[in-house]
Amino acid sequence: MLLEVKGLKKVFTRGEESVEALRGVSLSVERGEFISIMGPSGSGKSTLLHLIGGLDRPSAGSISISGQSIETFTDQNLSVFRRRKLGFIFQFFNLLPTLSALENVALPLLLDGQSLGQVQPKAKELLERIGMGKRIHHLPDQLSGGEMQRVAIARALVTDPLLILADEPTGNLDSKTGATVLQILSELSTEKSNTILMVTHDAKAASFGKRVISLRDGQIEKDLPASQHHLTADVRRLREDDAGGF
Repeated sequence: MLLEVKGLKKVFTRGEESVEALRGVSLSVERGEFISIMGPSGSGKSTLLHLIGGLDRPSAGSISISGQSIETFTDQNLSVFRRRKLGFIFQFFNLLPTLSALENVALPLLLDGQSLGQVQPKAKELLERIGMGKRIHHLPDQLSGGEMQRVAIARALVTDPLLILADEPTGNLDSKTGATVLQILSELSTEKSNTILMVTHDAKAASFGKRVISLRDGQIEKDLPASQHHLTADVRRLREDDAGGF
């Protein structure tokens, strides 16, 4: 088992008020799974992703990634683990504007002490794999939204992460470009055995996952294969119409 979450709780305090964002969430993820996490605003889906990614600490419960209980890590150890073992894809891309596509992809390895000469071949190979081989020296403001998200995907892959965490990765893209990005993620899971957890509010985006977890009021409401979920055949047909190769 790659990921084991048990009894996860998160309480936020706002003044004198306490808000229970997660209320005892438990789930397991096998290596190579592509899981979509859905839920209405305030359901706890982004909180869950942030806790699994070590971007926040749980109030209670445990998170084990490849047998390591990350909730017990010191802040320094958690930072190193996050940089080396997890890949992040965000809605707003989070590319550094003064770095080229190649340099943005190489950045996690550069921060880990490797030289640009060492990491350039791997960064270039990843960009070529996702159809960005001719744009490697372009700055982010010279790229489209879809191209920037492809760069972000390559950056998430450069450390050979145990787990890729994607938070609304198509939220700033038009439907056709978003479908192409989702197709890339689906193919990475199927062909490269990358493990992906993706948060989305969109049923069409969620249908690209092989399994869908629905959250409501901080608890898991459903955890089913996508084929058995409420994601209809019409949604799957629409995704296939929009998705293109890369």
